[in-house]
Amino acid sequence: MTIQPTKSKQTRARILAAALTVFRERGFESATMRDIAAHAGMAVGAAYYYFDSKDALVLAFYAQAQQQMAPQAERILSAATSLEQRLREIIGLKFVTFAPNRELLRALSAHVDPTHPVSPFSPQTAAIRDADLAWFTRAVDDSRVRLPRSILPYLPRLLWLYQMGLILFWVYDRSPKQSRTEFLFDQSRRIILILLKFAGLPLMKPLHRRAADLLRVLYEEA
Repeated sequence: MTIQPTKSKQTRARILAAALTVFRERGFESATMRDIAAHAGMAVGAAYYYFDSKDALVLAFYAQAQQQMAPQAERILSAATSLEQRLREIIGLKFVTFAPNRELLRALSAHVDPTHPVSPFSPQTAAIRDADLAWFTRAVDDSRVRLPRSILPYLPRLLWLYQMGLILFWVYDRSPKQSRTEFLFDQSRRIILILLKFAGLPLMKPLHRRAADLLRVLYEEA
């Protein structure tokens, strides 16, 4: 039996869809809740009942994208046979999913400060960030990456940061079909995989402790 969404969920979805359209047409900074309500065909007070700000709409957009990607991410992680394939397809999935809203992500990139609610590093986005990190953790675990125990737990977080850097480059990439991003992604991914292979070699042991100490300080765990 198909479960029909409640009227409240339908209304929230309608407002969010209207918001994304308005953001694309007018830009995030220029758009107002009144504009969004008008596009959704409702009073502004009704829109505020479901979303108290544009920031709340962005957080809902993030959550919706995460839910949309989850089934495909599960298929990728289950079917892939290497870390290279998992990284290529998981990060590639982000580019495909966010492509219709690339301009919005460009505008939101101005708010990377963790104190801003829509920042990918903020407390408000923690649940979405943790779910994303779980994909990288699984990619690393299933690929049986060989690194010292003092370093290995940090690898998913480093790969997540690598992904965020790629996305930031991508939203500002004005080359045809973002070909520069594709080149950067392909080449940097290969370099990372080579470095991981070298990092697991015995001759790298002198650097393991230094790397572990550095990561503990960076992540405020020292």
